[in-house]
Amino acid sequence: MSTPASTPAEADTPPSGTDATGTTGAAKKLAAVVLGLTAVVTMMLCAFALPSVNGGPHHVPIGVTGPQPAAQGLGAKLDGDEWDVTVYADTEALTAAIKDREVVGGIALSGGKADIYTATAGAPTATAALTALGNGLAAQQRLQPAVHDLVPYPEDDPRGAGFAAAGLPLIFGGMFPAVLLTRLFPGHAGLRLRLAGAVVFSLLAGAAVAAFLQYGTGSLAGSYGVTALGLSLGMAALSLTFIGLEALAGMAGFGAAAGVMMLLGNPLSGMASGPYWLPDFWAHLGQYLPPGASGTLLRANSFFDGAGAALPGTVLTCWIVFGLALILIADRRAARTAG
Repeated sequence: MSTPASTPAEADTPPSGTDATGTTGAAKKLAAVVLGLTAVVTMMLCAFALPSVNGGPHHVPIGVTGPQPAAQGLGAKLDGDEWDVTVYADTEALTAAIKDREVVGGIALSGGKADIYTATAGAPTATAALTALGNGLAAQQRLQPAVHDLVPYPEDDPRGAGFAAAGLPLIFGGMFPAVLLTRLFPGHAGLRLRLAGAVVFSLLAGAAVAAFLQYGTGSLAGSYGVTALGLSLGMAALSLTFIGLEALAGMAGFGAAAGVMMLLGNPLSGMASGPYWLPDFWAHLGQYLPPGASGTLLRANSFFDGAGAALPGTVLTCWIVFGLALILIADRRAARTAG
């Protein structure tokens, strides 16, 4: 029994719903990608623009000294949301506090002069604001101003450009080895190799970056060995955290950590401005993330003979312990699954 021949229109028509379903799925995927990229760009803009827009002195610790009535009056006048003022007995106590990083600078009134003491390498933007403040006060009271920079940047890099530019390389120095080691040594079998590789890389990369910044560009001073160890500590804190999150939660964990470090850690690190140029909450948050702690530790080791290194060193050590704990949990979980 013969069947009727298909018409040309019937022969060219695909099964019902195939094109519609495929087109709908592709449209949904495209919409998700476009919306996701838009959200990422918006978050990046917020993360990098808001600190700049809201930047300014926020509870910057400074000192004043001089004749007691004048010093007390000046301290009461300045103390507020912008400046946290401490009155010191004499100029020697003030300069010692600056070198110990108890304050970022100060003003000494004596003999018709206003001496402005700063430490540019500790907080460059706050130093500029303090200098402007001191000059303005001197002009109001008809005093002769004089600026003394107790801790400047090195002569080869007087603006600290090399130091400020080290922020992103420090973050990438933690991300790239984690990605590469995960690709080369995947799975549970390669977890310990990834751990060993991250530790060795951190030591070598810290030494290389310190050598380049100190001897190549002249951007750092102080003990090379101590500076290199501090940089290695910062890179290890990042890379071990990335490896631990990837081992425990896959690429989703790695992506979340990368987003936090790039979108929050970098703009809140204070590498270029110092830690006192952001609103209080964001300034403190930045100092408890590895990029900000690494930058503060680098300042302390390179310019202040280790003064103020305890807190950032402790923060980075805690991040390393956190990363090691994640790696240990992932290792135990994989061992139980295999068993």
